[in-house]
Amino acid sequence: MACELYPVLAAAGGARVVVDSSAGHLLSGFRWQNPRFRTGYDKWLAYGQSKTANVLFAKQFDTLGAGDGVRAFALHPGKVSTGLRRELSRAGQVERGWVDEHGNVIGADFKSASQGAATGLWAATSALLDDRGGRYLENCDVAEVCSSGAVDDDGVSEEAIDPAAAARLWELSVAATGSGMFGSGAGARKTVSR
Repeated sequence: MACELYPVLAAAGGARVVVDSSAGHLLSGFRWQNPRFRTGYDKWLAYGQSKTANVLFAKQFDTLGAGDGVRAFALHPGKVSTGLRRELSRAGQVERGWVDEHGNVIGADFKSASQGAATGLWAATSALLDDRGGRYLENCDVAEVCSSGAVDDDGVSEEAIDPAAAARLWELSVAATGSGMFGSGAGARKTVSR
């Protein structure tokens, strides 16, 4: 959708694209040899790969759009206590340490929906991010590279912000969908094809 809107974004003179990702990107890099999980499907690895893809998309979108003043960011809203958890069984939530055996939320690290929205609003509006696109954000700040790779730690994986991986995924996506932005550099005309 962001690619479809690119002409409008470029004409706005300073637009931003904000992509929700998750610390779940630390669960899996991008499986280049088997991106559709035709074999070896695991729901958590698939979730992790989808969130890594979101970060890579924002990275490359920013690279392509920066010359036109279009910036992109990916973010982790934090662990947010919403109804989305209903799709996971109670046993699965207990296993992940999110709830106790009675279904009560565990720990103070869960955010309200309003708190979870804060980083996205910051990404869309903060002057602190002017000329700083292509970043992964969390807790209303630019995230550091995560050294441990543990999902419960703060930060972003090196693979998820790798410019070469971002460009590779972009090309894979364009080939699969026939849609994308083309061109590079300040003032270059970017087009969208179907």
